[in-house]
Amino acid sequence: MKFVSFTTANAQQSGEKRYHIGAKISEDEVADLTPSILPLGLSASEILRCFDLDTNFVEPAMEAVQSGLLPVVDLGDVKLAAPVPRPSKIICIGLNYLDHVMESGAEIPKAPLIFSKFDTCVAASEQPILLPTGSEQVDFEAELAVVIGRQAKNIKLENAMNYVFGYTNFNDVSARDMQFADGQWQRGKSCDTFAPFGEFVATTDEILDPHNLRIQFRLNGVTMQDSNTDQLIFKVPEIVEYLSRSITLEPGDIIATGTPPGVGFARKPPVFLKDGDVCEVEIEGLGILINPVSAG
Repeated sequence: MKFVSFTTANAQQSGEKRYHIGAKISEDEVADLTPSILPLGLSASEILRCFDLDTNFVEPAMEAVQSGLLPVVDLGDVKLAAPVPRPSKIICIGLNYLDHVMESGAEIPKAPLIFSKFDTCVAASEQPILLPTGSEQVDFEAELAVVIGRQAKNIKLENAMNYVFGYTNFNDVSARDMQFADGQWQRGKSCDTFAPFGEFVATTDEILDPHNLRIQFRLNGVTMQDSNTDQLIFKVPEIVEYLSRSITLEPGDIIATGTPPGVGFARKPPVFLKDGDVCEVEIEGLGILINPVSAG
């Protein structure tokens, strides 16, 4: 299934932070699962339970969609949120594509390189990426993101995929001048709206092999990145197992698995995002994440 989160016009007018969760049934329509759970909608923390495999949400949701009795919503009549509006953690992996490591002139990492983003980085598809004050080198990074499906701590490699709920498109937006000036990545990677993902999360049965997917980034319609997830140095099970040694992973946590070559700062001349640009991340089977760029 393909799950989306959205807010309705009533929720937007009242200012309530309540979300609906739905299953995408066509390019423009979603079956609204929320009335059967909580008619008034779900809070950001409540919606995390929908991504907990131990609550058995997916199977009843599938049956409800197949029944044809759910209300159907036109995506044009609602406002999409990020599929997980407020994940408890956004963990990113650096230098995890072999072809990107070669592009960067770096050494192949011996273990996953980890950094994080704050929940204020979250942005939905169609929501603007805001250029932060003081940066003139905002870059793009198309990435496959993993959505965690149950609490994971010290898990074994062979069991790691049992903790994955699904996958989504992710753009690891980065202010390179901040990143390189600081000597560490937190500030440059964690500006507001610097973690757009979506528009939906596809469950694992929709993506049979996450390590053989074409991944692309387009800037104003021009392809800048075009690779395949078979270039991942550390695969999804290795990443999940490695992280769980020191970090308790929880349902709804987002893990961005790294980016292929073609990022802006590595180009000659460099290419950075500017006001009015349009970013597109497209991964095979996961639709297209679209974000305009705004100076604020």
